[in-house]
Amino acid sequence: MKKVFCLCIITGLFLSACTDPVSEEKEVVEDKKEIKKRPSIVSSFVFVGCNRVDRSDKENPDATDASTANLAALKRIYKDITALEHQPELFFFLGDLVLGESTTENLNNQLEAWVKLYENTAFSTISKSGIELVAVPGNHEMLTYADHGDPERDEWPLKGATELWMKYMSPYIPSDCEHVSGPDSLKNQATFSFTRNNIGFVVMNTDTYNPPTQEAPYGLEGMIPLNWIEMKIKEFQSDSKIEHIFVLGHKPYYVGGKPQTGHEGFPAGPKLWPLLYQSRVAAMLSAHVHDYDREQPNGDGTYQIIAGNGGSPGSAKFFGYTIINILSDATLELESRGFNVGNPYYKAVPENPIFVRDSTILTWEKNKNPYEG
Repeated sequence: MKKVFCLCIITGLFLSACTDPVSEEKEVVEDKKEIKKRPSIVSSFVFVGCNRVDRSDKENPDATDASTANLAALKRIYKDITALEHQPELFFFLGDLVLGESTTENLNNQLEAWVKLYENTAFSTISKSGIELVAVPGNHEMLTYADHGDPERDEWPLKGATELWMKYMSPYIPSDCEHVSGPDSLKNQATFSFTRNNIGFVVMNTDTYNPPTQEAPYGLEGMIPLNWIEMKIKEFQSDSKIEHIFVLGHKPYYVGGKPQTGHEGFPAGPKLWPLLYQSRVAAMLSAHVHDYDREQPNGDGTYQIIAGNGGSPGSAKFFGYTIINILSDATLELESRGFNVGNPYYKAVPENPIFVRDSTILTWEKNKNPYEG
């Protein structure tokens, strides 16, 4: 019995030795067949807004200079963007670059200082990098702050703000863009569209100037040239060369899953958003809320992405920016990068590393990877 038992063991070991390597080799071959090469990045762009300091820090030399920008956060964002392995072609700055919101004199001085800071290569690694800056105005550039007894309406259109914005920011508006045409072209100069590769961009001024009226004695905030925006989106949708459409503006429409038509959003949102969804616009990219967020308000389809975590104080746990890569298979890949906010918010914190905080593929169907915050 013992001899038979031993023979069985030896035979079993022999068979195992002969068959297992073949089986393993087959599995390895099958695994190799399943490995897919990651699509390459064809183009990319980054976006962020809201870098201005708080009113209480506008003269704090530890926080800012004449530009009223959060210097530490801004310099670090510039540096990280230019250090990316694939350098983006476009950088959208989505408003609230400066504190503003007072007089045209203050706005003029702050915008002038901001441009000098941006063009200073000792501070801005991005200004001579070849990355195209596209500047978008926010409420702090377009409005003035005044207490008229209505706590919901303390911000009002600032006459002359559009002209000052164009005076300093025209070099950072694409030379090949299409501006709003018609009798309102002057006040809508900061709303425009342009294309890059297979992408159509519609850039909105979400606080277009409108004069006082009897019904609105101080004017109204949150105005956009809706009809022109609708026309451009439909043009892009019918253009076979355009594969992706993005709409950008300082103010979002959805905040925390809820539509906003007051100061947090804009009145034309209920008409604009269904148009974006029906036209299969990939995403509306915004700031204004001092935080980062990604959601699909309809449950699928068009995204609302808020990147208002550029350095202004608020609820943001990390300051940084967001990237969208267009891959060779037409996939849209999103990454949000940032570093933990210091205390106070304007403190330089080189010990806090920048890393990816959110990463996903922008699928049209319901995203299986929701952002949890």
